Order: sequence, then structure tokens, then C-alpha cells
Amino acid sequence: MYIILSNNDPLPLYEQIKKQITEQIVNGRLLPEESLPSIRALAKELEISVITVKKAYDDLEADGFIVTRQGKGSVVAQAGAAFVREAKLKGMQQHLEDAITAGRALGMSDEEITKMLELLLKE
Repeated sequence: MYIILSNNDPLPLYEQIKKQITEQIVNGRLLPEESLPSIRALAKELEISVITVKKAYDDLEADGFIVTRQGKGSVVAQAGAAFVREAKLKGMQQHLEDAITAGRALGMSDEEITKMLELLLKE
């Protein structure tokens, strides 16, 4: 697992950790059942407070991305990546529907909209 924290980022440190772990789960760099570093180990590695890492892990667990097992630590949840992917697909679908609506408002036919999408895919 690779995390970079930035003081220039407006997000709080725990949010930066949460965001980067979520992205690694969604992108398949962290696989289901893969162990995460302990809270203390990650805090030491990042040179931040244990409380900050604990907040990130608690939020990730509440959102269903990781599971914490007493005595065994935290692992990537089985459904975490699938859940995030589904949410992103839904967002993508909404953007495509908005584009189709905008095209039709301009008087474009379905064929013209399809051709435009095909051109954009080739870029």
C-alpha cells in the first residue's frame, strides 16, 4: 500500500488516507482480503498520529471498504471494490444520459450522438 500525504491538500490527513486507500481498492491494487498495515505501523510510516489513522480506518470500515477483525487487523472487504465500481458506473451512466439529453436538445439524431461518442472514444 502506498500513501502520500500533502500539507498543501485542503483535505484533512485522515481524508487523504481514506481517499487513497479507496482509490487503491477500486483500481485493484488492494485486493479483497488483503491485509492493511496496522494503525500503529501506518501512523509510524506516515509520521502522523495514531488517532488520525484510526479515524481513516473507522470511516473506511463504516463505508464498507475494509473489515477489522479483533487480533488480526484490518483487511479489504469482499464487497468494497464492487460497491465503489457500481457507484462510479452509476455516475458515468448519469453523465452519458446528460450528454444524450444535451444532444437531443440541439436537435441531434441518435446516429449523430453515437458518431460523436465513437469519435471521442478514438481520441
